[in-house]
Amino acid sequence: MRFCRYRRANGQLGEGIERDGSIVPLEQLDSTLPPHLRDWMTLGEALPERLAKLDSAAAIEEPVRLLAPVPHPEKIICVGLNYRDHAIETGAVPPTEPVIFSKLSSTIVGPDDPIILPQLSDRVDFEAELVVVLGSTCRDVEEAEAMQHVFGYCCGHDVSARDWQKEHCGGQWLMGKSFDTFAPLGPYVVHKSLVPEPGNLAIEMRIGDEVMQRSRTNELIFSIPTLISFLSKIVTLRPGDLIFTGTPAGVGAARTPPRFLQPGDHCQVTIESLGTLRNRCVAHDSAEAEQWRKATA
Repeated sequence: MRFCRYRRANGQLGEGIERDGSIVPLEQLDSTLPPHLRDWMTLGEALPERLAKLDSAAAIEEPVRLLAPVPHPEKIICVGLNYRDHAIETGAVPPTEPVIFSKLSSTIVGPDDPIILPQLSDRVDFEAELVVVLGSTCRDVEEAEAMQHVFGYCCGHDVSARDWQKEHCGGQWLMGKSFDTFAPLGPYVVHKSLVPEPGNLAIEMRIGDEVMQRSRTNELIFSIPTLISFLSKIVTLRPGDLIFTGTPAGVGAARTPPRFLQPGDHCQVTIESLGTLRNRCVAHDSAEAEQWRKATA
């Protein structure tokens, strides 16, 4: 149960699941439900059993382009300094409660979409992250019940303009984290039934052939249940909301010399059981950037 969004060659959009390398549209799986992932989230714990009975559904025969699997989330909630080694490399004291910030939903792009390096920043950094996708409305929950509200997980890339994060807007992080294309997501949302131990997954960032970050999610300071419980006592979480859980050590700003993203860099976020999210960096005035702007206007 690896859920995705896609675009056919004729421009038609759809949502489906990946099966043996092919995509099966949701409407082929169950015509009694609307063809949108958020509606399927309402099935909750009944979803795996229901899908297991639908192996005969026909796959799309033509090639499709994968899109961000969760478009226009109501909330993108991010956790800063949530790996101890990353907190230390930035010179920060490991936090005693979650450091929370947000990204705007217009940052979301899919696999193979460009990361557009903005004209206003020359210190754009990379951050591989495990992303939690909420599947049900969640308010004031305790840690013991928190995982019941998770739908699945995917790879995320919290692209960050460090100069804007630290030197502009009064030290608030929102703008430095929210340039267009600064939240690649995908390639799939993998249902939680296929990820029994999300707190112990290998996570890695490569730029080209070079490994920049490598860790495991058991190094998180604040676990997924802790984060969901903490957040739900402040804000109501809803289906499709995203939690970027933090990044491990190895970011560009902490290197000597610093290593920031450049046009032509190929970023690959790989997380065990979830796949690999690939995006190429392009200059703000490049043909690729202009093509993306026209396609999303």
